[in-house]
Amino acid sequence: MPTDALGTRHPAAGPEPRIVSLVPSITELLFALDLDAHVVGRTSFCVHPRDRVRRVPAVGGTKDVRLDDVRALAPTHVIVNVDENLAETADALRAFVPHVVVTHPNAPEDNLPLYRLLGGLFDRAGRAEALAARLQSELDACAAVEWPRERVLYLVWKDPWMTVASNTYIARTLAKVGWDVPHGPGGPSGATRYPVLADLDAKIARVDRVLLATEPFRFRDAHVRDLAARHPDVPVGLVDGEMTSWYGPRAIAGLAYLRDRRRASM
Repeated sequence: MPTDALGTRHPAAGPEPRIVSLVPSITELLFALDLDAHVVGRTSFCVHPRDRVRRVPAVGGTKDVRLDDVRALAPTHVIVNVDENLAETADALRAFVPHVVVTHPNAPEDNLPLYRLLGGLFDRAGRAEALAARLQSELDACAAVEWPRERVLYLVWKDPWMTVASNTYIARTLAKVGWDVPHGPGGPSGATRYPVLADLDAKIARVDRVLLATEPFRFRDAHVRDLAARHPDVPVGLVDGEMTSWYGPRAIAGLAYLRDRRRASM
C-alpha cells in the first residue's frame, strides 16, 4: 500500500480518481504519469506543462488555497507538500477530502520514492519506473565526476535578501555538482531553512560564487550587474530556479542543466 511522507498508508485509487494538486512540481509529475484526465484542480503556480495544464481550474496559491473551490471539485485525493503548503490547510482539507497525500522530498534521489508513491497510488507503476530509470541515470552521471568544491551563495529573495540552508532540496541538488551552500542545516521553519542575510556583502566576501535564482524572486540581469560591480572578484550569475528547486520530472532535466552550468564555470 503506498505510504506518504507522514507515514500514512493510502489504498490504491479506484479507476476514476479526482486529483487536486497544490504543488507545482507535482502537478507536472501527474501529467508526466499520464494522469491528465484525473487532475481536476491545481494552484495558480502550477504552470507546467503549459500546453496542457491551462484547462485545469486554479484554486488559489500554494499558501492561500480557496478551500470552498477545492470542495466544489469533489476530489478523492489532494496532494500537498510540507514546505510549500500550510499545515492548517492540510488539516482543513482532511475534513472533506478522503485522501490528503503528503509529500516532502529533501534531495534529488527522494524523487525515486515520490515517483513510485504516485505511480502505485494511481495505477501508473510502469510510467513511474521509467521516470525513475531516467533520474537514476542523471544521478549516476553527476556522481561519476569529481567536482571541485565551491562555496556558493544561492539567493532566493531580495528585500530582505534570503538564501537556503544546507538541508534544503535546493542545497542538496546544488551539491550534486560540487556547489556547497555556506549555511548549516536549518530547523523545520522557513526562517531557518531559508535564512535572512543581515549583511549580504559580508556573506559574498566569504564565498566562491553567487547564484541568483529566477524564482521565487525573479532575479534579472540588472541584479547580476549590481552585485558583480560591488564584488568584482566573485563570479555572479543567474540560475534557473525551476531546475534547482522543482522535483518531479523536472529534477531529471535539472541535474543535466546543472552539470552543463558547472562545466561552463570551470
